[in-house]
Amino acid sequence: MEVLIALAIGTLTGCGVYLLLRARTFPVVLGLTLLSYGVNLFLFATGRLVIGQPPVISGAASYADPLPQALVLTAIVIGFAMTAFVIMLSLRAHNDFGNDHVDGAAQPGDTA
Repeated sequence: MEVLIALAIGTLTGCGVYLLLRARTFPVVLGLTLLSYGVNLFLFATGRLVIGQPPVISGAASYADPLPQALVLTAIVIGFAMTAFVIMLSLRAHNDFGNDHVDGAAQPGDTA
């Protein structure tokens, strides 16, 4: 199970970084989203993946740490708001500049 979680975190992070390095705005937004999913999964996995245990210490030998779960819940809300803002920002830049390059400059071969 740990190997599967590690592979999922690595894949999400690697794909997110790759997409962040693209010159178009939509892949950058998608890369930010994938990177935030990878970080959320990492934070969730740090809370010791246990099943059927209480979320707080109550005399049990094993318990689930509630702090990573609260951090992930907060990060999901912040990530959704950030994604919506960046999409609106990229749409505004596309309308202003006539292309979807990250730096706003027209590249050779583009038709505006």
